[in-house]
Amino acid sequence: MRVLVVGAGGVGSAAVAIAARRGFFERMVVADYDVERARRAVEATGDPRFAAEQVDASSPEAVASLAWESGCTHVLNAVDPRFVMPIFDGAYSAGADYLDMAMSLSKPHPQAPYSQTGVKLGDEQFAKAPEWERAGRLALVGMGVEPGLSDVFARYAADHLFGRIDELGVRDGADLTVEGYEFAPSFSIWTTIEECLNPPVVFEEGRGWFTTPPFSEPEVFDFPEGIGPVECVNVEHEEVLLMPRWVEARRVTFKYGLGTEFIDVLKTLHKVGLDRTDKVRVGDAQVSPRDVVAACLPDPATLGDRMQGKTCAGVWVTGVDKHGNDRSTYLYHVVDNEWSMREYGHQCVVWQTAVNPVVALELMATGVWTGSGVLGPEAFDAEPFLKTLTAYGSPWGMREQ
Repeated sequence: MRVLVVGAGGVGSAAVAIAARRGFFERMVVADYDVERARRAVEATGDPRFAAEQVDASSPEAVASLAWESGCTHVLNAVDPRFVMPIFDGAYSAGADYLDMAMSLSKPHPQAPYSQTGVKLGDEQFAKAPEWERAGRLALVGMGVEPGLSDVFARYAADHLFGRIDELGVRDGADLTVEGYEFAPSFSIWTTIEECLNPPVVFEEGRGWFTTPPFSEPEVFDFPEGIGPVECVNVEHEEVLLMPRWVEARRVTFKYGLGTEFIDVLKTLHKVGLDRTDKVRVGDAQVSPRDVVAACLPDPATLGDRMQGKTCAGVWVTGVDKHGNDRSTYLYHVVDNEWSMREYGHQCVVWQTAVNPVVALELMATGVWTGSGVLGPEAFDAEPFLKTLTAYGSPWGMREQ
């Protein structure tokens, strides 16, 4: 296996550090628009299997050319979701398989954005599924932590724990603090704005997918391993679009533990138009307001040594077990920032995201996960994934509610 990693930011660099400890691949080319950033990620490994290159992720031709020239069999997309389609198309043109951690962007319904879906997350990719299937090639989409590991949990619950699933409720929360900053998101603010200010999507059996206003249906969820209660709200996320395609459930939701301060900041950004992605003129320059916000905030990848606490991703599954008894179970994965910084030198949020596509690549390299078309993590056997994740030194947990 020869892998092209597009993006050497927080998640891409963490994926490189994780992969460096594994022996399943022959070569890993790390590419970024800023080639110095790619070089830093490669040099940190001290491993001759890695090489750094420059690439424009907005150009499918550039991605295809680099993948082809490097002889790469797989392309891992580790940049933010606005670049999904050019990398997805570039991988296809190069004859490579593809993985990402976020899917093609949505567009709200033009007349009823808070009740009906428009273009859904992943629609552009799923529209091209027949081409990938005819070519006998695999695009494994949504293979980060959320989406990704959460979808693996849903598959595991359906296969091993439940006879009927009433709700798959993804719940994400943390108790992280960042010393020295009043406001410092631990993940890409560009992606966070996209997820949190778009109309959230909910799935219900018999109704299908529909939307609600942002930050709807607030609830307090008690997260494990000392994190404790966090207020969670509905957020647009890929799991709601992926899980119903392969796992039978009466309802699917995604709720994010944002907290009141974070929600207020996002509402203010939206109110003054700083969440916009279309460019505005400032003097002689044309700039995207959202890009300006991102540029004014610290790079999440650099915050690890100032961060304290844990992050948790998981799925709360309700229904009946294999014997017909009521069951309510939370399957989860917690990463402590102190541990991820000590072991890998990467903060916990980006490390938790990055470990999952590396595990998936290993399962693909060893022939445990095979397939063709555009598939989500739910399309594969969850058990070998969870066993391999534990072997990476990061076990998952399960709590009866």
